[in-house]
Amino acid sequence: MMKWNIKTFVRFFLFVAVFSGYAQKGKTATAQPVFKDGEAQVVDAFNNPETWIREDLWVETEFDTDGDGKLDRMHVDVTRPPQTETEGLKLPVVYITSPYFAGVASNDKKYFWDVKQELGATPKPHEHPEVQRRGERPIISSTQIDLWVPRGYVVVHSSSPGTGLSQGSPTVGGDNESLAPKAVIDWLNGRADGYKTPYGDEKVEAYWSTGKVGMTGTSYNGTLPIAAATTGVDGLEAIIPVAPNTSYYHYYRSNGLVRSPGGYLGEDIDVLYDFIHSGDESKRAYGNKTVRDTEMKNGQDRVTGDYNKFWEGRDYLNEMKPFKAALFMSHGFNDWNVMPEHSYRIFKAAKDKGLPVKIYYHQNGHGGPPPFSMMNKWFTKYLHGKDNGIENGPEAWIVRERDDRQKPTPYEAYPNPDAAPVTLSLSPGAPGHGGLGIDKQSSGKKEPLVDNYSFDGSTLAKAEYSDHRLLYVSEPLKEDIHISGIPEITVKMASSKPAANLSVWLVSLPWNEGRNTKITDNIITRGWADPQNYKSIKKSIPLKPGKFYEVTFKLQPDDQVIPKGQQLGLMIFSSDREYTLWPQPGTELTIDLEGTQLTLPVVGGTEQLKKALK
Repeated sequence: MMKWNIKTFVRFFLFVAVFSGYAQKGKTATAQPVFKDGEAQVVDAFNNPETWIREDLWVETEFDTDGDGKLDRMHVDVTRPPQTETEGLKLPVVYITSPYFAGVASNDKKYFWDVKQELGATPKPHEHPEVQRRGERPIISSTQIDLWVPRGYVVVHSSSPGTGLSQGSPTVGGDNESLAPKAVIDWLNGRADGYKTPYGDEKVEAYWSTGKVGMTGTSYNGTLPIAAATTGVDGLEAIIPVAPNTSYYHYYRSNGLVRSPGGYLGEDIDVLYDFIHSGDESKRAYGNKTVRDTEMKNGQDRVTGDYNKFWEGRDYLNEMKPFKAALFMSHGFNDWNVMPEHSYRIFKAAKDKGLPVKIYYHQNGHGGPPPFSMMNKWFTKYLHGKDNGIENGPEAWIVRERDDRQKPTPYEAYPNPDAAPVTLSLSPGAPGHGGLGIDKQSSGKKEPLVDNYSFDGSTLAKAEYSDHRLLYVSEPLKEDIHISGIPEITVKMASSKPAANLSVWLVSLPWNEGRNTKITDNIITRGWADPQNYKSIKKSIPLKPGKFYEVTFKLQPDDQVIPKGQQLGLMIFSSDREYTLWPQPGTELTIDLEGTQLTLPVVGGTEQLKKALK
């Protein structure tokens, strides 16, 4: 037996210490996410794409929308760092879902509705395309992977119902498009089943997931994070929707008027259904019959344009009660495809619920996420749980007219808290330019215009004289004017026919067409309405020819600085060639100037506008 004297104890202690040191040197340190200045940093151990684990699976949902008697399964792909396998590392998830990943149909005009039709008439049918499905396994999409996997996230994609290798049928805003991403988030939290094959029984578990999920995407891909959030699913902590469509009624209609999204004249919800229907060819006939040719045909109503139960069910504002995800909204003020009202209406509802919210607006068109640093901090806060303060401070970030989109200006809120409504009145001048000013006019004057879709809006705005529009122009601005919020107009009008289009543009004049023209230089904002819906967007009432009606509606939200030297111009016309139906020219609208007024949200209110117009 060893005798434990002082010398022996010291030798044993040194042996243990040295052995322990060698053991520590031989042990691989576990890679972990790294944070600096409130942002997740690229970690070398996560940054080798050759070592990433890529796999796909099918997550079972709670619905059957392809009529085969089995619950639909969504095709899902996963890209994750190797440490989630070798070291048991659990990470949060950035999740993107889309109906576009497996291909789309042709945009040939024969697949769109013919807009050359009389108002109130039954439209002619159009042809239907077939989508040629594409895509490879196991990766559905590569979007967002390079951004987030190196920073300590797992990236997950899924194809929407009835697209790609996901089962079911597209519904374009129906319940299954909300429940499908919910099922994937449930699977990431161990509450739903995932399978290795579309119809097999071998299960797959998300053992590498912390259960915290963030979603992002642009356009339709930005709509689906909102759809998922309206289910109230646990685990969906934060979303960053970019230019999302939040109501299919507001996408295809305006205040009772049948209206196309910008750039897609004649598109309607059934056209979009055909465009994305890339799922199993053998199941498409069922979806076509039940969704497109029954539900949509009976509900979309291209005759009246009224807001009915079909459209109510595809308006996410009606589903906000369970919504609890932290919301960082992004949109462009000159997006005439998915117009800026879409983001504002959901942002406001989330804010009214007391949820964490931010909004980023730029001055360009469709798409455009916030600066990546802001997105990084949003997900770092809500998915990694780091207290970086992103939820505090300015609520609104707005890119000013000639600034870099990566350098937005912070504001306390949107609309600007210093904006106040200012009412502008009209004075006569047709067929040239009338006046637009603060002083109330009492001329009793009425001015006519004749509908003619042959002339587009920009042509009418530039014309010195035209019988096809009325244009009311302010004095040149002596100072810059900052508009922030939602303009509103009341038009007192009579029509020579029982139905008419009504279009309004707010423009900045003189019209600029030089090589340095910016997207903000000419059109400030615009709006459209069906005068038959003067009482409610839910009920059309045919107009009595010659009778005057007051039609009040909002224009699109805006935040824009109109530079001194320019003039504000209010243009009222009938058919908007780029957006509305094209009835036979000749309908006459008569505008009662005394009963017509424009309300603008001006930073500094009436006094500021008076100074600019003095």
